[in-house]
Amino acid sequence: MAFRPLYFAPVVIFAALIGAVIIPKLSDQATEGNPALPSTRVGQEAPALTLTAFGKDKAPTAEDLRKPGLKLVNFWASWCQPCRVEHPMLERLKAEGITIHGINYKDKPEAAQGFLAEMGNPFAMIGADEGRTALDWGVYGVPETYVIDGTGKVVFRLAGPITEDNLMRQLRPAMDAAK
Repeated sequence: MAFRPLYFAPVVIFAALIGAVIIPKLSDQATEGNPALPSTRVGQEAPALTLTAFGKDKAPTAEDLRKPGLKLVNFWASWCQPCRVEHPMLERLKAEGITIHGINYKDKPEAAQGFLAEMGNPFAMIGADEGRTALDWGVYGVPETYVIDGTGKVVFRLAGPITEDNLMRQLRPAMDAAK
């Protein structure tokens, strides 16, 4: 019997639909006060940034995080599908004048540069992390976004992609508190 790839098309389409519907819901549930995902960093000074340069961009430093004003720190990777889903939200926040520092997590430089060339670059500064900074910050997976106030203190942590819902219910209130 000959192999017929079209027989698998319904299974692949069904799996893609489940992934598009279920995974964002699970990510939202994981950030809704789930005690399994507490952040020990909230209320503390942001940890050090042990980053390497990302292309020609200047990597953010601890001093950059202590500068006056609200800022976000976003851990992302080109291989991360939820990062691709949240990217338009980051572009929207940038258009609103929000400073976003990107930390590219365990990624190939050429893949990460290609991701930004395709999707746009919402980051004021970007650094590359092989894992040390993410460990120091308590990142369990990408994407993760931290709200930092004008003194360099972590105000809020959002584990998972930024969605319209968690932007309005969680992230915006935390950003308002950080201003």
